[in-house]
Amino acid sequence: MPFLWDTHMHSEFSGDSSAPQEEMIAAAKAKGLAGICFTDHLDWDYPDDPELFLLNLPDYAAAVQAQKERDLGAFSLCFGVELGLQPHLASAHADVLSQYPFDFVIGSSHVVHGFDPYFPPYWENRPKEEGYREYFHSILENIRAFDGFDVYGHLDYVVRYAPAGGAPYDCRQYADILDEILRLLIEKGKGIELNTGGFKYGLGHPNPTEDILIRYRELGGEIITLGSDAHAPEYVAYAFDKIPDILRSVGFSYYTVFQNRKPVFLKLE
Repeated sequence: MPFLWDTHMHSEFSGDSSAPQEEMIAAAKAKGLAGICFTDHLDWDYPDDPELFLLNLPDYAAAVQAQKERDLGAFSLCFGVELGLQPHLASAHADVLSQYPFDFVIGSSHVVHGFDPYFPPYWENRPKEEGYREYFHSILENIRAFDGFDVYGHLDYVVRYAPAGGAPYDCRQYADILDEILRLLIEKGKGIELNTGGFKYGLGHPNPTEDILIRYRELGGEIITLGSDAHAPEYVAYAFDKIPDILRSVGFSYYTVFQNRKPVFLKLE
């Protein structure tokens, strides 16, 4: 496997993971990665189970720091967070980011107007196309309300959980709203990620799909990070063998890692 970084993964500090950080690090080193970034979930006002993703930030920060102080050799470890964005949380997110020395901040849409597309109620009494479009509109709402993140995560997350499967889907049906999202991200100096979780979910494509990555590049986007969205050691660097070919096919000869909230551009080997 090429000497890559996995900068989207979760540990026991996320409400949907029980993976010890030591095991995630060991898996990454065993797979030949150059480094990783923990990006545990912080989702306030999560529907039905509002305490599920209340990240214990003091303990999380201390745990990552303790891992950094171990002898990791040439392996690099960064401290990140995945914020579950909703417009009314903008000031609270800004406050958190002012208090902790994160290397990397992913902004993601998990909750759309009170519903997570992961669960069936989001899809009740609506066709997939309507669910997709509302999801993309919510991303625009989030970016307009808050731009304190570094990249927007799994831009078409919604297709993972659509009824009867989300693939194939034609993102050209949503070109108007997707172009608006991508232009706004580029205008604000923000990146997107190539998230290989889509392969784990059987979509046959990353999140977002290659056509969206191509369009981001065509519009002038330069920042692209890599993430498996792993919640367990066995999924660290999942399908990363596909990444070099995907990156080159969508117009990138490099990828991006954030350290101290600054982008570092690493050439593909």
